[in-house]
Amino acid sequence: MEPATVAEQAVFFVFAAMAILGALGTVYAQRVAHSMMSLIFAFMAVAGVFLLLEAEFIATIQILVYLASVMLVVLFAIMLTRRQIL
Repeated sequence: MEPATVAEQAVFFVFAAMAILGALGTVYAQRVAHSMMSLIFAFMAVAGVFLLLEAEFIATIQILVYLASVMLVVLFAIMLTRRQIL
């Protein structure tokens, strides 16, 4: 195997592990704010996988749409809840 292929596989496994751990953290976090941070890590890891696939446009859209728009709405929803979140 070529060294570039091994390095690319290693980076892929790091992104895959980040996505899985972020998804699990989203589900199992005790507080809503921690769940949101885990979801951000999962979305960033998925964008990293898209970059590895040489799909820069989809990675950019992933970051702009999900992290900027959806997470902002979730953040406002968290701020408007009366429950303690931190």
